[in-house]
Amino acid sequence: MEKEQIIILEDRGLISITGDDAKDFLQNIITNDVNKVSVANTVFSGLFTPQGKYLFEFFLIKSKNGYMIDCDQHSTLELINYLNKYKLRSNIKIKDISSDFVVGIISLDKFIKIQADEQKNTGTIEFRNSQIFIDTRNKNLGARVISSLERLYLMLKKLNLKIVDPSKYFLQCHSLGIPTKGIHNLKDQLFGLEANFEELQAIDFKKGCYIGQENTARMKLKNKLRRRLLPIETNSKLNIGDELIFDKQAVGKVLINGLYPFALINLFDPQYLIFKDKKIDSKSGKVKIIDRYY
Repeated sequence: MEKEQIIILEDRGLISITGDDAKDFLQNIITNDVNKVSVANTVFSGLFTPQGKYLFEFFLIKSKNGYMIDCDQHSTLELINYLNKYKLRSNIKIKDISSDFVVGIISLDKFIKIQADEQKNTGTIEFRNSQIFIDTRNKNLGARVISSLERLYLMLKKLNLKIVDPSKYFLQCHSLGIPTKGIHNLKDQLFGLEANFEELQAIDFKKGCYIGQENTARMKLKNKLRRRLLPIETNSKLNIGDELIFDKQAVGKVLINGLYPFALINLFDPQYLIFKDKKIDSKSGKVKIIDRYY
C-alpha cells in the first residue's frame, strides 16, 4: 500500500459502549485487558464461549465517553445482542453507530508521518477528531482510521490521500494468515487459540477471568493446541466444510471459502511438517497451505 493511499472498509460495524460501568463490564467478558486501552493505545480482542470457542473478534478503541468496537459488519447486531445478554444491571449503554462512522486503512509510513507532524509517538492518536491506530495484529497492515464520513473527506483533502480498491489489502491479510472476509463463519467452529488469538495479541493471559478463560488457560498451560487456522491457496471453488486429504488421511477442514480461504489444519496425526509443503486434496481440487507459523 502506497503512502498517499487510503482504503475504505465497507464491511465493518461500529458499536459504542458508554456508561459508568463500561470498563468493568468489558473487562469481565473480553479476552484482552481493558486496562491497556486508552486514548494512546488500542487493542485487538474477542469473545469466546464458556468452553473457549471463538465467537467474535474486534478492535477496542477508547472514545471520549467510553469505548468503541470495530467489528465485522455481518456480526454487529449479533454482537450487540450478546453484549446485552451480559449487561444485567450494569450502568452501560450499547449502541450501533455503524451509520455514523467509516473505517479506513492507511499505510504505516503515512501513520508515522502523521505522528511526526502532530508530535506524538503513541500507537493511537487523535487527528482532527478522528482516531487513528496501528493494527496491533501485524504492523504490516498499516493503521486504521475511525472517522465520521464528513471528517474523513476533510482528512483526505488535508493529507492528500486517494481512495483505492481494497483487494490488495485483503490479499495481504490473507498472506499474513489474518482472516478478514468470512470471519462470521468461524463462530463456534474452533477454539480461540486455534484461531491464533495469542499470535494476534488478542489474549492477555495475566488479566484474570473472562468468558472461556479457564479452558483457554488450560490449553495454553498444557500445550494442547492440536489444530490451527491457516490460509490456503487453490484454483478451485471450495465449499465450507470440505475436508482436506493427504495420503488418504483427513488433515483439515475448510472454514472460510471464497477469494481468501482458510482451513483448520491438523498439527498432529499426521504431523503437520510431513504435509506442510505438499499439495493437499479437496473435493474440488488441489490445495496448498500458506505457512505463517512453522
